[in-house]
Amino acid sequence: MDKNIVLTKPFSLEKESDGDSDYRAPNLMKRILSLFKNVRPGSDLTRFQLPAEFNMPKSQLQCYGEEVYCAACDMLSRCNNGESPIDRFISVVAWSISTRRPVIFGVAPYNPILGETHHVSTPNLNVLLEQVSHHPPVTALHATNEKEKIETIWCSYVVPKFNGAAVEGQVHGKRELKLHNHGETYEMNAPHLMIRFLPVPSCDWVGNVHIRCPESAIEAELCYTSHTLFGFRASRKSIKGKIIDSISTKILYEINGNWDSIVTAKDTNNGEVRVIYDAKEVISGLQTPVVKDSECVWGSESAVVWSEVSEAIMKKEWEKATEAKKCVEERQRELSRERITKGETWLPKHFTLSHSKEGGWNCFPIQNWVPPSPIQTL
Repeated sequence: MDKNIVLTKPFSLEKESDGDSDYRAPNLMKRILSLFKNVRPGSDLTRFQLPAEFNMPKSQLQCYGEEVYCAACDMLSRCNNGESPIDRFISVVAWSISTRRPVIFGVAPYNPILGETHHVSTPNLNVLLEQVSHHPPVTALHATNEKEKIETIWCSYVVPKFNGAAVEGQVHGKRELKLHNHGETYEMNAPHLMIRFLPVPSCDWVGNVHIRCPESAIEAELCYTSHTLFGFRASRKSIKGKIIDSISTKILYEINGNWDSIVTAKDTNNGEVRVIYDAKEVISGLQTPVVKDSECVWGSESAVVWSEVSEAIMKKEWEKATEAKKCVEERQRELSRERITKGETWLPKHFTLSHSKEGGWNCFPIQNWVPPSPIQTL
């Protein structure tokens, strides 16, 4: 029997995917405020369950994956093709910026169930994600280009905090980009997601991102900000920063711009300014992945697990979406009870997982290279 597989359009600059805004239930702001009336400021919302009316028709795994595989040009190959360490580093900075995507206020992706996967291939990249922990929610990502010997490994876990007028999604976990042909590893973190309810509803990426390459001793410090004046946005989604030689502490380049439009790098040696990232070039015109062979799609695939919920949300059949979501969540609880009864410990299939008080959560892929997927981008 054919699997029910539901894939939706990736986030891009065009407001056409604000066909996604059609996912929103009526009276959304009123519903949002009612959700938090009994939640205290400072509360950890990790276990907070959203009703289906507040979900977009895709899993958080798909959102993470789209940041890597949904791009109109091959940013990772640009990183690999740089002639010098500084050229490659600048391209890595641009690639890191390219993983930021517009966020829709008032709706959130599904919290992935334990063992859920998302597996997609582009012409140059194979990407695999797995939900390796449920409480706390930890997601692992492995993306590889075997031909060019490029590898990306992410471990992400979000801690949402409520402060009364906003929810800050603190994104934790290490992200690595490895250019094996150059013997270079780039380590970086991600900005946080700030969802403001008052005085003006908005969603913005904020905070500091640090990128370092131990082999070249080059580092970057980036700051994502969204300035407001009396609660109203006074500037666009800005990003500022610098690229530094960590040995001499000399600033090599100054970074400036807006992550949803143009970002430039100014050479501090000669004053030359060049565009290093054009969001319109990279995240415009993105297409929904397609299924090439439904029989080979895993049952754990996000687009399978949440298919009935997603279909109901897209049709605005909220009662049906709620019931379908309850079925997915109850099935997870049943499996958890079964493991407890049998004394079994669940283990990820595609990653190993570690945790320490000092380093937090970390994920390591079991396979050297991600295999091709039956779900592919055009």
